[in-house]
Amino acid sequence: MMSYRRHSCDSGFSGSAEVAVVEQKVQALAIPWARVLLVEDEVDIRELIHYSLAQAGLDVEEASDGAEALDKLRSFAPDLVVLDLMLPGMPGLEVCQRLRSRAETARLPIMVVSAKSNASDKALGLAMGADDYVTKPFSPRDLLMRAIALLPPR
Repeated sequence: MMSYRRHSCDSGFSGSAEVAVVEQKVQALAIPWARVLLVEDEVDIRELIHYSLAQAGLDVEEASDGAEALDKLRSFAPDLVVLDLMLPGMPGLEVCQRLRSRAETARLPIMVVSAKSNASDKALGLAMGADDYVTKPFSPRDLLMRAIALLPPR
C-alpha cells in the first residue's frame, strides 16, 4: 500500500528565488496523468484552483457541493481530492468522513482548503482524515506544490 505524506502547516514563498524554484519544480513535477476532484462552492476560488492545477497538467473535475462530489466519484477516479469545508448541503467534513469510510477511497489523499483558519479547525480537519489543510487566502503556487506532494509518485 502507498502512504502519503501529511502536511499540517502553512508556508509561504516570499522571495523571487523561491518563486523560481517553485516554478522549476512545477515544470519538472507536472503529472499529466494525475486526476483531481475539486470540491468548492465559491466560483472564483474554484476557477483559481482549477486554473492553477490545470496549468501544471493535472486533469481537474469540479463539484460545487458535497453530494455532487460523491456522485462524481462514481465515474471519476481521482488521485487527489481538494475539498472546501463550508459547502452547501453536505459539509466538507462529512464528505471527508465518507471518503475515509469507503474501502475504495479510504487512502485517497484529501487536501482541505478552507477559510476556517484557527488551530482547532485545522486539528479537526486533520483528525477527520484530511492529509493537508490549506487556509484561505492562499498562494496558488503553494497550493499547487502541496497538491503535487500529496500525489502518488510516478
